[in-house]
Amino acid sequence: MPAEPKRRAQLVEATISEIGANGTLNITVSQIAKRAGVSSALAFHYFGDKEQIFLAAMRYILTLYGAEVRGALAVADGPRQRLESLVRASFSPSNFRRDAIAAWLNFYVLAQTSPEARRLLSIYQRRLQSNLVHNLRPLAGDDAAGVAQRIGGLIDGLYLRFALDTEATDGASAAAHVLHAIDREIGHSN
Repeated sequence: MPAEPKRRAQLVEATISEIGANGTLNITVSQIAKRAGVSSALAFHYFGDKEQIFLAAMRYILTLYGAEVRGALAVADGPRQRLESLVRASFSPSNFRRDAIAAWLNFYVLAQTSPEARRLLSIYQRRLQSNLVHNLRPLAGDDAAGVAQRIGGLIDGLYLRFALDTEATDGASAAAHVLHAIDREIGHSN
């Protein structure tokens, strides 16, 4: 890998790690650069400012999440299995880990003031809603959009709960909660 993409990747991964370690965006470019093993000047050169580094980190997290969801959906058969695959991907070990969760929570906060963060968050939310509705429609009919909205909120809520209390749940139990809620919504039981 050429030097620039490698350094950018190091800075993105260092940003996620630093946010995870501190639980906040109140970190400095110097802290990020130190963790990445590069100079602060190089970090500023590549990204311009801390917000741009954080947005690059969230694009990376969203890219990994999207790839995992697409992979899970590709091997699922039928709407119910696709829903299960989507939920399990949302809570997989690569997505439901301390540093990624801390980044997500800070992303929601940043989206209140940053148009670019708000745009990225909106893309994620629309894709999640669209995937849920598409697979719920054969199971829930005209109620699919409302069910999808509630399930999306539950997914976000479980991330928040885990961020505040790591003993509250793990990825597998979080997925089980969401799948149980889907069963209740569409009239099935396990």
